[in-house]
Formats: sequence, structure tokens, C-alpha cells
Amino acid sequence: MRFANLNGRATIVTDSGLIDLATASNGAFSASTDKCISQLDKIVQWYETFSPEVTDTTTPQDLIGNSALGQVVSAPSQIFAIGLNYQHHADEMGLAYPNQPMVFTKFQSALCAPNAELPVPTDTTDWEAELVVVFGKAGRDIAAEDAFDFVAGYAVGQDYSERTLQMAGSPAQFSLGKSFRNFAPIGPWLTTADEITNPNDLRIGSSVNGEVMQDSSTDDMVFTIPELVAYVSSITEIRAGDLMFTGSPHGVGQGLTPQRFLKPGDVIETTIEGLGTIRNTAVRG
Repeated sequence: MRFANLNGRATIVTDSGLIDLATASNGAFSASTDKCISQLDKIVQWYETFSPEVTDTTTPQDLIGNSALGQVVSAPSQIFAIGLNYQHHADEMGLAYPNQPMVFTKFQSALCAPNAELPVPTDTTDWEAELVVVFGKAGRDIAAEDAFDFVAGYAVGQDYSERTLQMAGSPAQFSLGKSFRNFAPIGPWLTTADEITNPNDLRIGSSVNGEVMQDSSTDDMVFTIPELVAYVSSITEIRAGDLMFTGSPHGVGQGLTPQRFLKPGDVIETTIEGLGTIRNTAVRG
């Protein structure tokens, strides 16, 4: 099931159209997507049992770049992010593969709608396509084999990065350099976990002004999603509504020769197989 925030209301997106969740369920489920995250199993069961009819014939394709799509998760208690988690990305940066997950945070104020504008604060702002995990329930010390029990679904994300600040000082300033305004778009909706057989076998990529920059697969991850969930939950509690950006494949601007960064007017599209496409237009920050 595709579960979206459309004009501020929880909406099911089907191939043939849209269903307003609160209206179709006669108020059994909230119009707030945040309040529904921990109930997605029940919502999927209700949807499969009652097969509600679409009330709007807008299709998923029609929603690419649509400003009516909002943040499907707007108030996570934590946003985890994983650095150097794709082998070929580590290769292009000339860095060794980490021997344990490299974890940082993106701050909540960077989170934004999937098709929001991207204010570019400097001339060294970079793109990073990412698969985002959305957690549906809380847990600590989660075994890798149980990890998917805690996942509500997945979304397309961008881990936009201001490289000068990120690389300033020793150690580097990862969290701050990746948390400027609108540096964490996710969407276009949440695709529930039951729809994705193997999240570590999805094509992932991004383009800038129609030019393909990243084209890879999530099977290139150094640490799989179950391994990441097990590692992070061994240290901190994962809570319903929390997000995890799981790393970016090769093809980022910093890794190119010559390096290339975003400028006002650039249009960045990020696509993950089975999850959809988000589109951001860079504007002057």
C-alpha cells in the first residue's frame, strides 16, 4: 500500500486513484499520517478487507513533482543516517569500507515535503539519493532476523549535503552539514513493508536536469537494513515514526572529476524501484 500525506490528510494512493483514509474508514483511522504510522498493519488489513473505492482519479504518475504531497512523517523523535554504506560510493571517495556502521543524525528541522524547493546555501551543496526506512514500533536490542517486524515501510529520500561545512574541522561536521533547511525530503509516500520483498535489491538513482548522476542498487550496501537496525537498536531505542537514511550510492557531485555541485535552477529527481520519485528544484538559499 502507498500511504501519503496529500494536502495534509492521510491518503491511500492506488494505481487508479486516491482514497482519503479518514473519510473512507468513517473516522476509524486518523487523517494525520503521523498518528497512523504505528497502525499501518491495521490499515493494510482494513484496506484489503473492505476494498474502498477511489474518490479521486489522480494517479501516482500525476503526483510526481506535485506540491500537494506533504511529509508522510513530520515529527520523528530521531532521524538516523548512515555514512559510506555503499561499496562503490566508498570507492569513489577513496575511503575504506567501514567495519561498523557509520551513524550520524539529520536534524528534524531539515525534514520537508518530497517535492519541496531546495534552498542552496553555498556553491558546494551536493546530492545523495537514499532509501529511507520508516519504523512502525519501538524496540531495543533487535536481532537482525527480527528487524523487519519493526519496519512500517520505506520512502525515497535525499541526504543533501553542504560539503564545506561537512568536511570542516577534525572530526568532520556531518550532522550540521546535512541539516540545512529542506536538506531531508522524503516521499513521495510511504510504501508499506509488505509491498517490498527485499529492500536490499532495489534500483536507486538520481538525476540533475535530466542527466543521470546515480544509478545503482541497494544490494551494494556495506551493511544491510537488518544489520543496521540491529546495530543502532543495540545502542539506542528505535521508536515508531523514526527514520533511517541508509546511505547513498556512487555518483555524488563530490566524487566526480571535476567535482560538480548544485546551483539555483537545477532540478533533482530521485527514484527508487517500487517506491516512486521525488523532485526538488534548487533555489538561492
